Amino acid sequence: MKRWCIIVSVLVLSASCAKPPVPKEYGYFRIDLPEHSYTYYQGNQDGVPALPYTFLLSDYAQVRTHEGGRYWIDILYPQWNVNVHCSYRAIQGNLKELSDDAMEFVYKHTIKASAIPERAYSNPEADVYGLTFDFAGNTATTMQFVLTDSVQHFFRGAVYFSNVPNEDSIAPVAAFVREDMVNLIESFRWRR
Repeated sequence: MKRWCIIVSVLVLSASCAKPPVPKEYGYFRIDLPEHSYTYYQGNQDGVPALPYTFLLSDYAQVRTHEGGRYWIDILYPQWNVNVHCSYRAIQGNLKELSDDAMEFVYKHTIKASAIPERAYSNPEADVYGLTFDFAGNTATTMQFVLTDSVQHFFRGAVYFSNVPNEDSIAPVAAFVREDMVNLIESFRWRR
C-alpha cells in the first residue's frame, strides 16, 4: 500500500507541474491569392449591353447587369464574397447633384470608419478625372470611387464584402481587390 501511495503521489505531482492552459488567439483562414491578370471589358456579352465605357477587368471577376439603371453593372468576385456596385449616369446639367449623391454614399460610413482618406485622380489624355476613397475600420465597403469627364459621363464604384465586416480578416482580399480597382481606374476610357 505504501508503494502504491508513492506512485500515485509522484503521478499527481508530475501532472501538477505542467504549464497552465492558455487560451489561443483567434486565427483566420489562410487565403492564397492568385497573380493579377486582366482583360479589356466593354460589355456586349453575358447579357450585359455594350457600355459607354471600357476598362481592364480582373480575370477572376464576373460581370452582371444591375437593375438600378442603364449601363449599371456589378463586378463580382464570388470566391471571396466581394461585389463592386458600379453605376453610370449621363450628365445633363446635374454634375453637382451627382457629385453630392456620391459624397453622401461615401460619408454614410463615417459611423464605422476610423478614416476615409481620399485621393484625386486625373488622366487628361483619356478625359477621365475622379476621386478614390479608402475606408479604414470595420465598414461594409473598403473602397469607393467616382470617375467623370465633367461634361457627359459620371461613373461611380463601391466595393462591398458580403460578410461581417472585420478589417483584419478581409485585409488580404481587400488589398487584392483594391489593386484591381486601381487598375480599372487607370485603364478606364469613355467610348465615343
